Amino acid sequence: MKKINASQFRYDEKKPFSIKSSPTLIDPFYTDEADFGQQLDALSVRMDQAQNRMHADEHYGLLVIFQAMDAAGKDSSIRRVFKGVNPSRFQIAPFKKPAEEDMKHDFLWRFWQELPERGNIGVFNRSYYEEVLTLRVHPEKLQDQLIPADLLPKNEQTLWRQRFGDIVHFEDYLFRNGFPIVKFYLNVTKEEQGKRLIARLEDTEKQWKLSENDLKEREFWPEYMQAYEDTINATATKQNPWYVIPSDDRTNQQLIIAHILTEILESLPVQFPKTDEKEAKNLIKVIKKQDN
Repeated sequence: MKKINASQFRYDEKKPFSIKSSPTLIDPFYTDEADFGQQLDALSVRMDQAQNRMHADEHYGLLVIFQAMDAAGKDSSIRRVFKGVNPSRFQIAPFKKPAEEDMKHDFLWRFWQELPERGNIGVFNRSYYEEVLTLRVHPEKLQDQLIPADLLPKNEQTLWRQRFGDIVHFEDYLFRNGFPIVKFYLNVTKEEQGKRLIARLEDTEKQWKLSENDLKEREFWPEYMQAYEDTINATATKQNPWYVIPSDDRTNQQLIIAHILTEILESLPVQFPKTDEKEAKNLIKVIKKQDN
């Protein structure tokens, strides 16, 4: 069985991203559920060890962003991929419709509040990218942001270019301060999404996740796909790349994500603080003396 090569899913300015040529289903990297479980468990151990070094080193933090259409597997991937990470060093922020308080600030303000601290992994379930995705598809919602009319470009495309630039600068700033960002787009077909949405409606415990408004959004599928393509091409950088994950197979999706994150965590230039053997021996003597 072939090994996972993260570079085939990576976009970092070296190659253009095309939604039409990006696969949503590829050959699996596992043979069966048992094999998947073994691989994921092994990756979980490595991820935890790497995160432990990052936490002890206290210089780096990692921000992981999940973007996708509904039912693409964001929640399940977060739940399974990070299952082995120490919960005290892991934080997740799900972002939904901005509240009234959010509208009183700039469009990045509410995301600043949820950034991880050094040594921790932070996960954004949706993110500031909604500001160039959902708003791109529904530009009429811009008026809710209370931006002075004289500061809004007359040309809408100029506005999106400005926001792409703001996001890239924001992410570069975080990178230069020790917070690299890993961005995942979970690429699923409309047909596969439809099957999953129907499955939700047939499950009484999951019906609440779906509303009539969610179905109305499906009518804008082509517009969202174009928005994702433009956004990824405009904001994929060497420091903070996008990874486009084939997501019609959720199991394969989770394995690929776990592999990529493990490799990234292990690549960070962090280490455990050097210990003083003499001091450690002295502390052992103190403990033994206390217990006598």
